[in-house]
Amino acid sequence: MRKLTMTMGIALLTTFIGACADHQIPASPVSPNDGASFTASSNNDRVVSIFDACDGPTFTQAHIDCSRQSGLTLDQFIADLTAHGSAGAWHFAPSNINVFAGQTLNVINRGGETHTFTEVKKYGGGVVQLLNDLSGNPVPAPECLDPAHANFILSGGSHQESIDDKGTELYQCCIHPWMRVVVNAK
Repeated sequence: MRKLTMTMGIALLTTFIGACADHQIPASPVSPNDGASFTASSNNDRVVSIFDACDGPTFTQAHIDCSRQSGLTLDQFIADLTAHGSAGAWHFAPSNINVFAGQTLNVINRGGETHTFTEVKKYGGGVVQLLNDLSGNPVPAPECLDPAHANFILSGGSHQESIDDKGTELYQCCIHPWMRVVVNAK
């Protein structure tokens, strides 16, 4: 049943990503496996890194794109998620960042899977119901269901997020909803 639900969730995700095909994802200065570091475009910019540990062969077998050659198998990933409500290797770093209004966040996907960096009013689930349920986020964040709000970042890709206003902003991955960061702008 779980594999069927996961397959249905992946089909939904594939459809969702296809609907976002008109949103260009900028090329990345970083290859996902080369260990190179990203240099922010100015001293005022801040970096948020996206990490995961997907195992390419087992994820690809389940029709989930993963550019890594090894890592946590899909079964290990699901077991970790079931036991803890999250998979620790799938995270944003840092999970809390202080910035000044007017700065830019350079978000770099250093993992093997596609992720989103989506601003939400309140944390919630994403677009894959199985991952929502296993992570304890059964209700999707409304922004995750609207392709206009999702910033899909392919493995090795990057995204620049302008922080315009003072205050606290919440961001999450709409595929892996336990992946979150709090941005405090002064």
